[in-house]
Amino acid sequence: MDDDRLIMARARIHLVPAVLALANPPWQHDVWLDPTVFESLDLVCHTLFDDFCDAEHPERYLGIGLRSEEEVELMRELDIALGIAEANAARDTAEELLRAEGWTEVVAVAGRLAQVMVANDLHELLAIHEAHTADAHRGEEGWPSSHEALH
Repeated sequence: MDDDRLIMARARIHLVPAVLALANPPWQHDVWLDPTVFESLDLVCHTLFDDFCDAEHPERYLGIGLRSEEEVELMRELDIALGIAEANAARDTAEELLRAEGWTEVVAVAGRLAQVMVANDLHELLAIHEAHTADAHRGEEGWPSSHEALH
């Protein structure tokens, strides 16, 4: 795997689950509101804004953690939706945020972004598989594979 693909994979292994968590209200209630569980809304926000992306300025992460302009635009929409929900939360707690006006928009935008990210990752995985399969058919050093040599 080349360096760019490895950098992308390392970022997305954190970004995609964070976006999926924002898109899943049952998960949010079961996990984020349980004080005995490590994962929290704060951890998700740090992933999206500090550690592996900057949702406020996602264009800087195109080609690093985000694969397409559509992902950049949806990440920007997610930032806006989170800002609205935070402004409407009575206190800065996960419990209040999940009840805040605007949280359903956070979930909806995160759902769209998650769908696009997973689809883009599957397309990339298919491209890697097809390249690997083509290499295997050519043999290690450009020689025909044993199957090709028989035909």
